[in-house]
Amino acid sequence: MSQQHSALASAPTPAQAKRGDWWRDAVIYQVYPRSFADSNGDGMGDLEGIRSRLPYLRDLGVDAVWLSPFYASPQADAGYDVADYRAVDPMFGNLLDADALIRDAHELSLRIIVDLVPNHSSDQHEWFKRALREGPGSPLRDRYHFRPGKGEHGELPPNNWESIFGGPAWTRVTEPDGTPGEWYLHLFAPEQPDFNWEHPAVGDEFRSILRFWLDMGVDGFRIDVAHGMVKAEGLPDIGGDGDQLKLLGNDVMPFFDQDGVHDIYRQWRLILDEYAGERIFVAEAWTPTVARTANYVRPDELHQAFNFQYLGTHWDAEELRKVVDLTLEAMRPVGAPATWVLSNHDVTRHATRFANPAGLGTQIRTAGDRALGLRRARAATLLMLALPGSAYIYQGEELGLPDVVDLPDEVRQDPAYFRGAGQDGFRDGCRVPIPWTREGSSYGFGTGGSWLPQPAEWADLSVEAQTGVAGSTLELYRWALAVRRAEPDLGAGDSVAWLRAPEGVLAFRRGEFVCVANTTGESVTTPAYGRVLLASGEVAEVDGDAKIPADTTVWWTTA
Repeated sequence: MSQQHSALASAPTPAQAKRGDWWRDAVIYQVYPRSFADSNGDGMGDLEGIRSRLPYLRDLGVDAVWLSPFYASPQADAGYDVADYRAVDPMFGNLLDADALIRDAHELSLRIIVDLVPNHSSDQHEWFKRALREGPGSPLRDRYHFRPGKGEHGELPPNNWESIFGGPAWTRVTEPDGTPGEWYLHLFAPEQPDFNWEHPAVGDEFRSILRFWLDMGVDGFRIDVAHGMVKAEGLPDIGGDGDQLKLLGNDVMPFFDQDGVHDIYRQWRLILDEYAGERIFVAEAWTPTVARTANYVRPDELHQAFNFQYLGTHWDAEELRKVVDLTLEAMRPVGAPATWVLSNHDVTRHATRFANPAGLGTQIRTAGDRALGLRRARAATLLMLALPGSAYIYQGEELGLPDVVDLPDEVRQDPAYFRGAGQDGFRDGCRVPIPWTREGSSYGFGTGGSWLPQPAEWADLSVEAQTGVAGSTLELYRWALAVRRAEPDLGAGDSVAWLRAPEGVLAFRRGEFVCVANTTGESVTTPAYGRVLLASGEVAEVDGDAKIPADTTVWWTTA
């Protein structure tokens, strides 16, 4: 008997109110505002566009929506250079639009998580502009990292740190009298000066910003560069071979993952706990180990931290099992849920990552084997959603979208691309606006084209083209999320019971639920563990055994 989507015959009930601690097993959908939906035809996504598509997200079956930055910004780094943390950038709308979006989401039982960018501001932030205008000795310069340069005339940077985007992490300013002056620190683009979190005004300001958005009704914050706010005392040089640009590595850097960040989060948690409704913090914390990541989610700090070790793991059973075990073991002592993520706005989409040979990293410049990548991506998604904890979905992955690897140079906007070092600079490929319809100037994204060009073949990957089509990636996601809600053993808990399986196959039990993932390029035979709930490919069952195709994941229930 061939089985795929066997759960279709008995559909789980629609989304229902979740128990307390909703975030422990929540599925959270990341919206990249400029690329989700355009309401006014200017080619750029906006808050009203997102608001109009909220019913789609409810029907998809997610619990919450995380919005990448929509604050007032010169857009030097797609909004991660914030000029005003209490204002909406006009390209996205205004505060009334934000209020309406939050209200509508709540009426649809969706929670809203917004990005918070506390490591750095825009160079157009009023504090920084005043610091430049007022010159050396300005109290505003103490809120950033201004330092005199080295060398006879101060012509050398204060230390040897490099920007994550490539080049020096320091820029020298021209003082009001026209002379070369002090240098300021920016771990990212020069337009993104780092705050000095040793200055009390910085902490005061961000506690006020938290309250502003909590009073607006947001349900939580994703903290950008949560590991970077505190720098080592004295800003010491980095020794070694200078390979300091890796966000995820084995070395402790003087600008990342310093213990002082945890004092900040303990203060923030006190504020969050004043508000009803189980508001949460999510950390973007690149750390050397999962154990270090666990420090961010201790009971009096943050609620979740992205599992980047999992995101960077190859489609390989042995590697995946090791990361799953390490993650669950690290989170269990602090009582925090694991989180699982396969794609986001900073890395190559996993449908393309898995289409290429292992070892190329998370920034890939070739399309690879598209069919292979999609097959593995679908299987990886079912594996991820079967694990205990919370899962994150990046917009468009439910359509099986690949990265766009052949964007013309003239349309690229990633600042890392123009600096030619550091990150590979090809993040634009995962940020192309998503397709909603088969036709139109931007496949339903808007009426006026899109800020990055979409491939013609995306018409067949659109929401319209996949809705109601058995076996489509969109319907696979919808059913996976519906089954996950209906099955009590999915999402909850903090452990898995591994089962014996052929080489290259992962198999585990969670109560009455069993997940088997074949990461090999060949079909394998395993026991048929019960009734198939869902599969990412065709599964044949004969005489109590199941033949699972290459790169396929199957969900069973033994009930």
